[in-house]
Amino acid sequence: MEWVLAEALLSQSRDPRILLGALCRGEASAERVETLRFLLQRLEDQEARGGGGGGGGALPEAAREVAAGYLVPLLRELRGRPASCPDAGPLPRHRRRVLRAAGAALGSCARLAGGPQLAAALAEEALRDLLAGLRAPGAEAAVEVLAAIGPCLRPLEDGPLLERVAQAAVALALGGDEDEAEIAENAAALVAGRLLPALGHCGGAALRAVWAGLAATGPPSGPGHVGPKLLVLSALAEKLLPEPGAERAPCAREAGPDARRCWRFWRTVQAGLGQAEDALTRKRARYLLQRAVEVSAELGADCTCSPQEANGPSLFWWSEKKKDELLKFWENYILIMETLEGNQIHVIKPVLPKLNNLFEYAVSEENGGFLLKFIQKMTSRHWCAVPILFLSKALANIPRCKALGVEGLLALRDVIQCTMITHQILLRGAAQCYLLQTAMHLVDVEKVSLSDVSTFIMSLRQEESLGRGTSLWTELCDWLRVNESHFRQSPVCGSAGLRETSLNAYVKNLVQEYVTSPAWETGENCFLPDGFEARLTATMILLAVDVEGMKTQPSEKRRTQNVLRIFLDPLLDALMKLGTNAYMPLLKTDRCLQLLWKLLHTCMLKGSSAHDDEVSTLLQNSVMSATESISEFILRRLTMNELSSVSDLERCHLYLMVLTELMNLHSNVGWKGGNSIWRVISPLKNASIRHLQEMDGGQEPTLGIQIQKVVSMATLAVVCEAVDRKPELQLDSLDVGPTERFLSCLQLNQTLQKPHTEEQSRCAHPPESSSFFEESSSSQGWGKIVAQYIHDQWVCLSFLLKKYHTLIPATENEIPDPLLPAVQMPVRTLQSALEALTILPSDQVLPVFQCMKILVPKLLTSSESLCIESFDMAWKIISSLSNTQLTFWPNLKAFVQFVFDNTILTIAAKTKSQAYFKIKEIMYKIIEMSALKTGVFNTLINYCCQSWIVSASHGSQDSLSSAKHYSEMVLEACIFGTVFRRDQRLIQDVQTFVENLGHDCAANAIIENAKREDHYVRICAIKFLCLLDGSNVSHKLFLEDLAVKLLDKDELVSKSRARCCVNSLQHRVKNRIWQTLLVLFPRFDQNFLNGIIDKIFQAGFVNNQASIKYFIEWIIILILHKFPQFLPKFWDCLSCGEDKFKTSICTFLSVLTHLDVITQNIPEKKLILKQALVLVLQWCFNHNFSIRLYALMALKKIWNMCKAQRVEEFDALAPVIESSLDQVESMHGAGNAKKNWQRIQEHFFFATFHPLKDYCLETIFYILPRLAGLVEDEWIAVSKLTGFAPIPLDAGFQWYLSQTQLRELKPGDWSQQDIGSSPGEAEAEWSDVQKKVIPWKTNVPDLDLELMFQDRAAKLGKSNSRLIVVASLIDKATNLGGLCRTCEVFGASVLAVGNLQCVSDKQFQHLSVSAEQWLPLVEVRPPQLVDYLQQKKAEGYTIIGVEQTAKSLDLTRYCFPEKSLLLLGNEREGIPANLIQQLDVCVEIPQQGVVRSLNVHVSGALLIWEYTRQRLLQRPGAGPCRALETFPF
Repeated sequence: MEWVLAEALLSQSRDPRILLGALCRGEASAERVETLRFLLQRLEDQEARGGGGGGGGALPEAAREVAAGYLVPLLRELRGRPASCPDAGPLPRHRRRVLRAAGAALGSCARLAGGPQLAAALAEEALRDLLAGLRAPGAEAAVEVLAAIGPCLRPLEDGPLLERVAQAAVALALGGDEDEAEIAENAAALVAGRLLPALGHCGGAALRAVWAGLAATGPPSGPGHVGPKLLVLSALAEKLLPEPGAERAPCAREAGPDARRCWRFWRTVQAGLGQAEDALTRKRARYLLQRAVEVSAELGADCTCSPQEANGPSLFWWSEKKKDELLKFWENYILIMETLEGNQIHVIKPVLPKLNNLFEYAVSEENGGFLLKFIQKMTSRHWCAVPILFLSKALANIPRCKALGVEGLLALRDVIQCTMITHQILLRGAAQCYLLQTAMHLVDVEKVSLSDVSTFIMSLRQEESLGRGTSLWTELCDWLRVNESHFRQSPVCGSAGLRETSLNAYVKNLVQEYVTSPAWETGENCFLPDGFEARLTATMILLAVDVEGMKTQPSEKRRTQNVLRIFLDPLLDALMKLGTNAYMPLLKTDRCLQLLWKLLHTCMLKGSSAHDDEVSTLLQNSVMSATESISEFILRRLTMNELSSVSDLERCHLYLMVLTELMNLHSNVGWKGGNSIWRVISPLKNASIRHLQEMDGGQEPTLGIQIQKVVSMATLAVVCEAVDRKPELQLDSLDVGPTERFLSCLQLNQTLQKPHTEEQSRCAHPPESSSFFEESSSSQGWGKIVAQYIHDQWVCLSFLLKKYHTLIPATENEIPDPLLPAVQMPVRTLQSALEALTILPSDQVLPVFQCMKILVPKLLTSSESLCIESFDMAWKIISSLSNTQLTFWPNLKAFVQFVFDNTILTIAAKTKSQAYFKIKEIMYKIIEMSALKTGVFNTLINYCCQSWIVSASHGSQDSLSSAKHYSEMVLEACIFGTVFRRDQRLIQDVQTFVENLGHDCAANAIIENAKREDHYVRICAIKFLCLLDGSNVSHKLFLEDLAVKLLDKDELVSKSRARCCVNSLQHRVKNRIWQTLLVLFPRFDQNFLNGIIDKIFQAGFVNNQASIKYFIEWIIILILHKFPQFLPKFWDCLSCGEDKFKTSICTFLSVLTHLDVITQNIPEKKLILKQALVLVLQWCFNHNFSIRLYALMALKKIWNMCKAQRVEEFDALAPVIESSLDQVESMHGAGNAKKNWQRIQEHFFFATFHPLKDYCLETIFYILPRLAGLVEDEWIAVSKLTGFAPIPLDAGFQWYLSQTQLRELKPGDWSQQDIGSSPGEAEAEWSDVQKKVIPWKTNVPDLDLELMFQDRAAKLGKSNSRLIVVASLIDKATNLGGLCRTCEVFGASVLAVGNLQCVSDKQFQHLSVSAEQWLPLVEVRPPQLVDYLQQKKAEGYTIIGVEQTAKSLDLTRYCFPEKSLLLLGNEREGIPANLIQQLDVCVEIPQQGVVRSLNVHVSGALLIWEYTRQRLLQRPGAGPCRALETFPF
């Protein structure tokens, strides 16, 4: 349009001065200046072609007049007033238009003037403004002038000027103070966008100056400095990289710099890729990398960029011999980096397989240097559980190579520390397992010593990853066995009698050094040694022994025993002297006991029986020989006032842990009255009580007295816990003795008075420990000590209440003088418990909950308000712990056992008082919390069901008295299962992935599966229901009440939404309801069904998803089979008016296809068959195709039954029925009617499913949901049902597994089709993948309905193209309406939509403006697209996807075939990955902006027009359309 305007102006006058003068008069508006620019550019173009009409020097003179008399003053006026001033003239956008147009016009004037003086003078003046600084008002105008004038300057004569301009431009683009950040950013964008590209055309001098300015600043020092540099580099990318073929050009320009060979360039690109915080900067870095690769490939010459450091690896290199491999490598790298920008799992998953090739090639080329840097880089950020797990797994799968040394081990250890921040213990443990495997696969053993390896092993948490007896432990032992002679040697001392190997010698020396205390540490030390050395020594001992066991034959077991004895001898010698050598250094005793405890704790096998473990048995026998000495030492230390400092509390804890292990050890082999542990328990208990009694005498508290008091209470608590766990340790009878009286009279919640400071100062402490004591005796440190003391009090009281729970009265008035006050005065004790909950930290309240569990049932009737207060206080603690993993789950379990104790539930339900409603309130709060924290409801339902099972096992008629009042809990459990947010779902899916690895991942064998997944709630409820006996009255009433509530819930959900989407929450809840009803059905009798049969039939009329229909049909079949009395009601359903059901009659027709099962127990079948035939024949003539199809299916089954029964009464109907069935069987052609008839006959529900033989838990919860197309989250495998141990079923229970071939079937394609990838396909690389959005998982049902083209166009006589537009993936009616209009305007042959009902939408009609009446429309639902595209391929169509992919072609370079089919993607997700593989080509629209995509209607319109344009050009007389080559990027 601009050229037409310029031509029109020039045609009016032959003298350009008149035109130019006219335009230079008047107000300097943007339109006037732009018109002047157009005219000058046109004159310049005419002059270049030799057709100037100015005559002689008229045109140059006119150009000089315009420049000097109009443009220069205009620019001076604009630059004199900043844009921010109120009187700055035009608005900022308008002002920018004027500046840009004036600058361009000035450049044309300089070229038309002919002389260099004008251009140089203008450039000098603009440069002065540019050098004035960022805030100078003329900076913007100067940039526009220089951008226009720069190309007019002479490279040689004006070289110094060009260099100064370039230096100023680079400084402006890269510089700027922090106070001027916004100004600097705008100026940098202006310079990079306008001035620098212009300077790039000015020759080598300017370009070298720009490059020198960039290089002078060095590599970027931070993320904030990367952006400006990359902005400049991307603006000059075409000039800073060599131009292929330029050296062979006739007029080759002076060669510029080659950025590929500059390390600063690559450091900047590297910083942009890895450190940039904004996506645009990262995009610029990827662009530069891509251009460098393209240029290298086109040049065909080797190139290497050496690093700044002399010995470092190359930052970039190119080898022509490896061109194909390098192109593939960088293509994958750039594709992955672009895909990760989407930050969506369904986009990223298809490109993940490309990481394998990327990684393997990098490792093979860099010889381990890449691996080391990669692992070190992993430690530079905080990872969440999922990425650190899969990164570790990827490292573990690298083929074995000698890539890492000591530095690599240290880097892996740092990565392990990164895994510790996540709360998901299973994922954390799995990551540690993979990192250990990485070390075994990649470490060069000749570069590391056994000391390095053992230190690395200690960075693992053995309770999460490296457990003895696991596959990982065995793999580690085998690795040590194979490589033990190749480790880097360290000096060790051998000894006679030991089979000398590097591992055995190392371990023997390790034990010897550990047990032998250094001379300077022989004195008393107030600090307990760190446990790291003990854990390291214990682990290496057991590893060495197991390695020795691998090397020896079964007949040489004694050799393994000898090795273990040699290792243990120094330790056993020291332990045997503990009881007799009072002068043994304290440090040595501590270290020996630490090593003993670690050995006993670590040697226990994980995943197998310890009885078969020879090493464990030998270790236990060796330790038992030293038990007497150890127990005497512990008795002396705990009872003889030897523990008197704060640090001794840790020592006390160590002694009690060792004592507990010894008691467990002796308990496993059987107690004997005279053994050493038996002899220690009684004096230990008596001495502790004596100390506590003596210290309550009121004397001034000192640190030593208070510490001994804490020690005595802790000792007494351990003894009470041991006696509680081991009844054989019960020292006294049930008679009340001194111990019981003392425990009953404890001053509960007594706070220990803090010792005086001067008392602490009189204690003999080493100088270096004074700061420690000051910290430990501070208010916070002493508070922890007091809390532990109160906790131990409640542990003792819990033991006492359990022992004498029968003596607890309902009220305190019954016993005037109680013998056991804490037991016989329960109200006061419960009040103390409430007080303790306010004092104790959350990790210390467990024993208080245990006491409350015993007290509340006794007081619920008489002191209800106090009990309710207990419930509230306890729930307050639990709800505040919802994010504290380590203390939350034990506290929640104790809370549930307290509040939902069966006795409490029963008492509350009988009285229906406030406590009953408070319990229900807490129940619903727990269920509500489960939606946010997975596993909370599991704890509640597991405990309640187990307690109810115990109650039911007594066989009384009222065994479920409490359960029936809380049936809402079971109801919620049966339908429980939230639809998680994406982040929660990811964690759940990954945890399931790790669990499915089984014992291949050692974390599964070590970390106990807490079964906190949501489906375990349903499993628990279902197994509980399976245990109930229908012949028991209370059980029967409970089940019937639950069934009624389930049907009411189904009705409520149905009314909440007229239609629920597939796999929505409503769909899942209804599905779970009918699954539960199927489980309950065998317990229903006829009387109960009389009351609910109408609700069941009514559910058949509801518009349900396919899986729900199957369950409803199944239960109706079972009811009619067991109770044929309900057949009349069923016939009534088939006889209802058509308006009531529409297509839901298919549910009842499906039931009739199993009439043989329904009538199995009926001797006389003729009347039933006759009634069925009459009703079915009516539906065979229905106008709805689906109803006809189901009716014909039922007719075929019923008629076969009639022929088998040889019923002569039906002979009159035989011709009609046989003719109808023959007609449908013999349909000709490959149309949809015949295809659908074949599909429905092959569908599992009609061909394979047997309602009686397939009635089992596996079919209900796994097979049928899978075949019905439910999301995988709803499949409950039978292994999870059988493996749920808390609710065990009888050994003879055979209702688990399906015995038919139904379990072998795959989802069919009649009403549900699984169009996801096959198992093998998921791991393969896609041949083409989206860069923008790729949904990797599509579970859309395939409804193969009739496809009928509407040939309106042919009837109207319109001439249409051969273009088909497929918009089936588009959701919005506005986009569909606009596309319909576009297709009609440009004559597309067909528009395919996902649902023809969209044409009645008002928004569609508003955009289409009746185009749907003149355009053929066809309905192709998304699940049908694969078949439809394949059909069109067979007809000769080229399938073209409108999508950005890794191999998409530029729209401007693509030639459309005549028979083209355009597939448009979804508004949000684009074209699904499985459909991309069906495409012949992907075409993308070239973009110049930052926004990543166009509206789908706009994209479709552009391609439709391009197709039409090319067809117009190919008409006779038009030039041919030529397809251009494109690069794979």
